[in-house]
Amino acid sequence: MDNKKITVTSPLLPELESFSESLKEIWESKWITNNGAFHKRLESALCEYLKVPYVSLFTNGTLPLITALQAMRVTGEVITSPYSFVATSHSLWWNGIKPVFVDIDPATGNIDPERIEAAISPKTTAIMPVHVYGTPCDTDAIQSIADKYGLRVIYDAAHAFGVEKDGVSVLNAGDMSTLSFHATKVFNTIEGGALVVRDAETKKRIDYLKNFGFASETEVVAPGINSKMDEIRSAYGLLNLKQVDRAIAARRNVALQYRERLKDVAGLRFFNDMPGVRHNYSYFPVFVDESEYGMSRDELYFKMRDAGVFGRRYFYPLISTFSTYRGLPSATPSNLPEAHRMADSVICLPMHHELGGEDVERILLLIER
Repeated sequence: MDNKKITVTSPLLPELESFSESLKEIWESKWITNNGAFHKRLESALCEYLKVPYVSLFTNGTLPLITALQAMRVTGEVITSPYSFVATSHSLWWNGIKPVFVDIDPATGNIDPERIEAAISPKTTAIMPVHVYGTPCDTDAIQSIADKYGLRVIYDAAHAFGVEKDGVSVLNAGDMSTLSFHATKVFNTIEGGALVVRDAETKKRIDYLKNFGFASETEVVAPGINSKMDEIRSAYGLLNLKQVDRAIAARRNVALQYRERLKDVAGLRFFNDMPGVRHNYSYFPVFVDESEYGMSRDELYFKMRDAGVFGRRYFYPLISTFSTYRGLPSATPSNLPEAHRMADSVICLPMHHELGGEDVERILLLIER
């Protein structure tokens, strides 16, 4: 038996020699944070690559969510999905906002627009959808609802780096979109994140908020926090941006192999590419029907783990089941049947740019047997 561990993800790393050259330049400048040259270059490069007007860099992917809510002065209640990473709802809680959970569309894992309108109350001020696994939400339907009721829309696009629909970045939807550049993501800066905004004035306000509210050396215009990305991670990100397309292509190749081999396996379901969408293949979730497959999701998960293959039950459990949120009226299981069904059956297979043919074969043989 092959004793090599196969992890669910692996970080995209720049060449050490190239990174060392960037570090040398930073050392010589003695400017290691506070909107330095590498920080400015990365913001500009990301705007070009992502096809968006303005990007503000952050030190992780959670702080852009918290800051977006502050910048847009969102209060009261926000409609969101229980099928996400906890940072989505935690950002609301940290702002004193009540999350209102609505069910998901089983075809995508994303928030179901048909459920949103019924959840709107006089206290609702915004919608926070999530592009789950990088699959685009129905942005047109969501925007139509938001326009009808005068609501803000902030997208948690942590998984959606580089995703486009009909040639347009999904990050341009809504009022703002947030990104995560965590080490597990398609594009990473070790830790990091960004906020995508539409105009220069909003970008200026965001930049104030992430730097203690300073507008100048002596003027503080808002109760901001410190969430700036430093020069070292900015340099790391610039190098990774040069190779991210190759990494996405490698991920796509793995996804195609999975789909070809698993398409006829009874009791397993997965998502196919959507027409007109440039996917980034950030995850490869498989949904297990125990009655047809002959094994539960958890049994498959532990079988793989015991063989040195590490999948991830992502997203399980649902956010709505955690102690902070389970008492909310919208968190009742009867309100979220599709989300519970998906959370209880999902396992994300290993998906990253370094998976070789032998790795993929080993994973598939475990699943097929």
